[in-house]
Amino acid sequence: MNQPDEAGTDRDFIQSIERGFTVLLAFDEDAPTPSATEIADRTGLSRPAVRRILLTLQRLGYVRGLGSRWTLTPRVLMIGAHFAATHDIVKVAQPHLQRLTELTHESSSLSQLDGTSAVCVGRVHVHRIMGLNVEIGTRLPLHATSMGRVLLAWADPSVVGEAVEGQRLEALTPHTVTDPVEFRDVLHDVRTKGYAVVDSELEIGFLSAAVPLRAPTGEVVAALAYSTSRVRHTAAEVESEAVPHLIEIAAAIESDYAAAGDVRNRLTSGRRDGFF
Repeated sequence: MNQPDEAGTDRDFIQSIERGFTVLLAFDEDAPTPSATEIADRTGLSRPAVRRILLTLQRLGYVRGLGSRWTLTPRVLMIGAHFAATHDIVKVAQPHLQRLTELTHESSSLSQLDGTSAVCVGRVHVHRIMGLNVEIGTRLPLHATSMGRVLLAWADPSVVGEAVEGQRLEALTPHTVTDPVEFRDVLHDVRTKGYAVVDSELEIGFLSAAVPLRAPTGEVVAALAYSTSRVRHTAAEVESEAVPHLIEIAAAIESDYAAAGDVRNRLTSGRRDGFF
C-alpha cells in the first residue's frame, strides 16, 4: 500500500494523502453511510486519524456528517468527471457504446487496466433483473471476465506475471479457470482469436464478450465489452452474433480516437506556431 511508483521514491510518498484516499474508498455499496469506527475497522487506521481525515474531507466538501455516520457528497463525482474529460478514449467511446447496446439490446461497457483489475470507465445499461451490478468505477477481476482477459492478453509480460502468478486466481464459480498454466493458454487463445468470451466464470449465468481497443500506435488501451445472461443467449450465440458487432464498433471507436488525436495535435501545433 505504501509502494511508490517508478517516478518517485519513499521520500516522495505522502502518507496523509494515501490515508485520505483510503478513507474515501471505504465508502461503497456495502457501507454507504459508515461511522468513523466502521471506517477505522475497514481501513486499519486509528479512529482519531479517521475522524481528522473525515473532518478535513468535510471541509473540502467531499463528505457530509449524518449524526454519528458519514456519507459521500456529489462533489466526489468531479474526480471521475475530470478523468472522462481528459481521456479521449472515454469521450469518443460513449456514443459507440450506445450504438452497441442498440444493436445487441444488451448492456455495453468500456474498461481499462488498473493494476491487477479491470476498471469500468464507460457504461450503457439495459435494465434487467440480474445479480451482477456493474457501474462506472467498478473493479472487476482480470481472470474471470472477458474484458480482463482482453486487457491481459496484450499487456506487458510483467503485468501478466503479477496477475497470474503474483496472486491466487480465485474460484468465483465452479467454472472459473484458476490454474495459472491453463489460464495462460486461455490468454493465448484470446490473442489468436482477437476476442474473449467468458461464460459463468464471474457469476453463474453471466455471459460476456470483449474485444481490444487500440491506439494509433497499436497499443491496447481499453476493452470494449458486451454482457448478457444464459437465460437469453448461449455462448455460441454470443460468439456468432455479438462478437461481430463488437469488432465493428471497436473499429469505429479506434477511427474516431485516432481522429481526435489528430485534431488535438493540430491545435497544439497551431498554438506553438502562434496561430492562437
